[in-house]
Amino acid sequence: MNKSTQKLMFSSKTDNWATPQDFFDKLDTIYDFTLDPCASHTNHKCDKYFTIDDNGLEQTWAGETVFMNPPYGRVIKHWLQKAYLESLNEDTTVVCLIPSRTDTRYWHDYCMKAEKIYFIKGRLKFGNNDNAAPFPSCVVVFDGGAGTMPTIDYLTP
Repeated sequence: MNKSTQKLMFSSKTDNWATPQDFFDKLDTIYDFTLDPCASHTNHKCDKYFTIDDNGLEQTWAGETVFMNPPYGRVIKHWLQKAYLESLNEDTTVVCLIPSRTDTRYWHDYCMKAEKIYFIKGRLKFGNNDNAAPFPSCVVVFDGGAGTMPTIDYLTP
């Protein structure tokens, strides 16, 4: 990873990383997504999506099968709280692509209430980057409330 890419990926200049299409497609074959609440007009993964102007945190996701690649900055905890709470609605599943930060409060407050967690083997390449992300990623699936412990599985990008 060159110095400029490394500087950007470890900075807070952007928290918007486009999901790799092939990785999304793999998840979409399992879940058949209907909503992307953290999108732009150029990187949305579903026909129904919310942009930053729509503010997906203020919209309902009820009855949807949601793919969420949230902003990875300090607001990620709000997105995970929203994902968990929306999954309590009938017929609502929320699948979250996030950094695997198991030492954070939001991980313990929300991710550990998930139905399933997929740890990703290797590192994803977000957007048009030639280099992989400097952090591990995981997929957290909220589907109707907390079990006793999430089921753990693994995915290969």
